[in-house]
Amino acid sequence: MAANAEPIGARQRFGLGANQDIALAVCVLGILLVLLVPLPTVILDLLLTLNISISVVMLLGTLYLQRAVEFAVFPSLLLMLTLFRLSLNVASTRLILAQADAGRVIDAFGGFVTSGNLFVGIVVFVILVVIQFVVITRGATRISEVAARFTLDAMPGKQMGVDSDLNAGIITEQEARTRRRMIEQEADFYGAMDGATKFVRGDAIAGIIITVVNIVFGLIIGMVMLQLPLAEAATIYTRLTIGDGLVSQIPSLIISTAAGLVVTRTTSDSHLGVDLGTQFTRYPRALGTGAVMLALFGFVPGMPTVPFLAIAAGLGLLTYTSTQLSKKQAAEAEYEKVMAAEAEAEAKPAARTEDLLTVDPLKIELGYGLITLADPHQGGDLLNRIQVIRQQIATKMGFIVPVIRIVDNMRLRPNEYQVKLREAVIASYELMPDHFLAMNPGLAEEEIEGYTTQEPAFGLQAVWVSANNRDRAERLGYTIVEPTAVLATHLTELIMGHAEELLTREDVQTLVKHLKEHAPSVVEELLPGVLSYGELQKVLHSLLRERVSLRNLEIILETLSDYAPRTKDIEVLTEYTRHALARQICAGYADEQNTLHVVTLAPELEKEILDAVNRGEASNYVPVPPDRAEKISEAAARAVQPLVLSGQEPVVLTSAPVRRFFRRIVEHRIPKVVVLSYSEIDPAVRLESSGVVSANGNGNGS
Repeated sequence: MAANAEPIGARQRFGLGANQDIALAVCVLGILLVLLVPLPTVILDLLLTLNISISVVMLLGTLYLQRAVEFAVFPSLLLMLTLFRLSLNVASTRLILAQADAGRVIDAFGGFVTSGNLFVGIVVFVILVVIQFVVITRGATRISEVAARFTLDAMPGKQMGVDSDLNAGIITEQEARTRRRMIEQEADFYGAMDGATKFVRGDAIAGIIITVVNIVFGLIIGMVMLQLPLAEAATIYTRLTIGDGLVSQIPSLIISTAAGLVVTRTTSDSHLGVDLGTQFTRYPRALGTGAVMLALFGFVPGMPTVPFLAIAAGLGLLTYTSTQLSKKQAAEAEYEKVMAAEAEAEAKPAARTEDLLTVDPLKIELGYGLITLADPHQGGDLLNRIQVIRQQIATKMGFIVPVIRIVDNMRLRPNEYQVKLREAVIASYELMPDHFLAMNPGLAEEEIEGYTTQEPAFGLQAVWVSANNRDRAERLGYTIVEPTAVLATHLTELIMGHAEELLTREDVQTLVKHLKEHAPSVVEELLPGVLSYGELQKVLHSLLRERVSLRNLEIILETLSDYAPRTKDIEVLTEYTRHALARQICAGYADEQNTLHVVTLAPELEKEILDAVNRGEASNYVPVPPDRAEKISEAAARAVQPLVLSGQEPVVLTSAPVRRFFRRIVEHRIPKVVVLSYSEIDPAVRLESSGVVSANGNGNGS
């Protein structure tokens, strides 16, 4: 309800109810109507007075802005008022040339400002036009251009700052969306103001042209059509034209000033009046020096003594009051600081030893040479990349990666980083922050000069090349990767490889709670009556261990609801779940033609493994002797090598009872091997066998 209260209140303040859109449409159509329909002088007087009033209200309104975007409607309003002013120019021109009478407002301005002297009126009008066109409008236009350019240039940095604050946990997701929306609104506003100020400049030029046209054609009409003497025609039409020009240029000058105030307004907690008074009197010594200088000028022979001494006395009084106010504010600030320190000391709980037991799930420690990679103010985008990684893994794998802390570690080498999982180092690597990692995808034939290394995520051979050799490496066909991208890719692979260790029981409850919002019956049927959260966690761990996504959590829980009443064996339940996720699993490994390239297991080898399992009675160990397991692993490695060389995933296809045991045999030798059973193959996927893992250790047997 609170969200709806403000718009309703705004409509009530204007007294237009729910018809503000209709009122605006009527105003715009009315402006266009003024361009075409002759107006009585009474109506023209009313509209000219309205034009002056609106411009004054706009100017006064800009004085109370704290941020320029608070008046986001200003560019559109500026355009409508410019059109309104030009339509009044057309209407007044029609009356001046047709009747030699444009109403009391124009006549009063023409008579009062000219003081009975047409040349005085012309000079005043010309001065106003010069001030408007050369000073105010030109300055506001230039400021708008610069502000728009700087705002657009700073927009990516500001958005990265928001992402880094969100990633660090300083702000919430809602606060991040609000700040991003404010950044977009600011960029849109200054871009619109850059274009809107061009209308003001064009309006000034149009005012000059209309004035010249009124005088020239007024003289022609007066002398030719009305047979008036030259002096009389000049007096009538020049006075009316000058009055018309002043009535138009004064509101235009006011609105141009308002536009300048808007685009020059910096973000503040107060309006312009408070800021001006506070900042102008911030340094009493400067005011006192100015008072003394003015007093000395007053005693110089020939200088008007009274004005200088009067202003000096005023500055002296202002200096005294500013000094007293500064002392008072300093005393209040010191008092508040002491009180805040005391309150903080009273409210701050004693440090608990238990707080030292908290362990970060994931942490990146950087050497001092890599700190700039995590600092957005120095161009580092590591925080932004980590936020993207967390989003990608949530989308791909179906669980939320915990917040990743980034800290510096002076004990590391300057360009070294370590990734820790619950305070245990799981990987480290040394970057060259001023170089780029060049990897040969197999197309580059010429070697590139640089420092040979090994890419950390997949162990590929690579070369660190300098920034000067980057373009040459790209022309030769090398894939170029930035240092932060190397770290981000390495981190992504580490997260995928240790996903099961990152999914805690608390995370499982959070996933189930989210699922329960739209599928409560599935959750209530399984948990906690049939399976406990701990048993569900073990099933999910088994899936993540082989990089099976948890996004279809509803299907996973439905499958467990079907089979968990029959068995509590976690591995058996995992196999049933994999069968239910066959389409999802196959889609992750099939190529663009929906073909799955696999290596099959020889029947005699399957029988050997199955017999060993049946003799064993246990399911949590490798079912064959170590030397035999090593031979089978070597045969599997040779069999999948053609798939790896052709860019395919190393997939081995087995029968369902053998799948998990064969995976346990070869996972230490081939950690990234994918072992699927025939029950996990989607019927829509076409299989293509590239080899057979045979029982005699030959990886290419048939």
